[in-house]
Amino acid sequence: MSEETRLIRAGATSGDLVKTVGPPIQRGSTVLLPCAEALYDDDAYLTYGRAGLAAHDALKAALGEMERAAGVNLYPSGLAALTGAMLAVLKAGDEVLVVDNIYKPTRRFCDQVLARYGVAVRYFDPRQSPEDLVGSATAATRLIVMESPGSLTFELQDLAAIARLAKARGILTLADNTWGAGYLFKPLTQGIDISVQALTKYVGGHSDVFMGSAAASDLALVRQLEDGVHNLGWAVAAEDAYQMLRGLRTLPTRLKRQGEAGLKIAAWLREQPEVAQVIHPALPGAADYDLWARDYSGACGLFGFVLRPGSEACANAFLNALDLFGLGFSWGGFESLAILCDPQLGKRKFVPDLAGPLMRLHVGLENEDDLIADLRGGLDAYARATA
Repeated sequence: MSEETRLIRAGATSGDLVKTVGPPIQRGSTVLLPCAEALYDDDAYLTYGRAGLAAHDALKAALGEMERAAGVNLYPSGLAALTGAMLAVLKAGDEVLVVDNIYKPTRRFCDQVLARYGVAVRYFDPRQSPEDLVGSATAATRLIVMESPGSLTFELQDLAAIARLAKARGILTLADNTWGAGYLFKPLTQGIDISVQALTKYVGGHSDVFMGSAAASDLALVRQLEDGVHNLGWAVAAEDAYQMLRGLRTLPTRLKRQGEAGLKIAAWLREQPEVAQVIHPALPGAADYDLWARDYSGACGLFGFVLRPGSEACANAFLNALDLFGLGFSWGGFESLAILCDPQLGKRKFVPDLAGPLMRLHVGLENEDDLIADLRGGLDAYARATA
């Protein structure tokens, strides 16, 4: 053979790879098959790298173990997991019931995309009882989409009761479980059909990788979700899958630390004169504490609180005075974050009655006493601005 042919062929993987703690990162779109008969045998052979290689398989297996799932599908973002799962099970003429406190980009998808394809969307009050919710379903209702705790206002739904009632009527249920991260709460064990989470948040844990997952207990539903991924052409990079798997290894340790610190800070905030209300389902005395204690094994570091009455300018004074809390919309990483939520509440059908500006905090891995001191500085600035 000529030298150019030998160079093209040199260095190809051969033999078994050595065993390491993590899976190999295989970069490949082309998959070489063992024989001509395998070229079109999709049931027996992987034929294209977009379907996932070693790191993807390892991540899906680990997530399946955590979620108690028959199978898991990966998506390039948390939002893609939500929208992809919905598209996989919905068709024109269907109706979907969506909790009113759903993640804002999910709501945008429902309003701007599903409606264009003939899927009706109806929003329900997160405080509606399971019986009233499922009782309001019509013959066209195909899916109920929930987020518990809900975005920004952190209401819990009784997912087990909703799942039981929905299943009796042949209605699928989907839960955005990003707050529970698949570890603190396991929707599939409560009868939910599809458990979705933004792996970008707590599983990744370092605010530097995008990914989402959708898990199911029913193998036919797993395959339906997988078909949706393939039909829409989504793919996840091998390096990103490896990073997510690495984050998953430390998830229990990080969640425990951040959850405990978050509860300490929430309890402190409840005693501050500038604070009208703390919204944290795991805080004793909270509206949904009993439901949280029944279903969850712990809390994460994300919660909200309401300031005493004041203008948006006063709320901005609070945020601008913070040093350790960054101002950012995502969460789940090692760093602490804060945002003002009021501008996001306008789209809701069932707007909660709050005494003042609504803030959301994500408690990271910094020392909680340092974070409390930072918040105290912000509250002092708020008090001066409202004086």
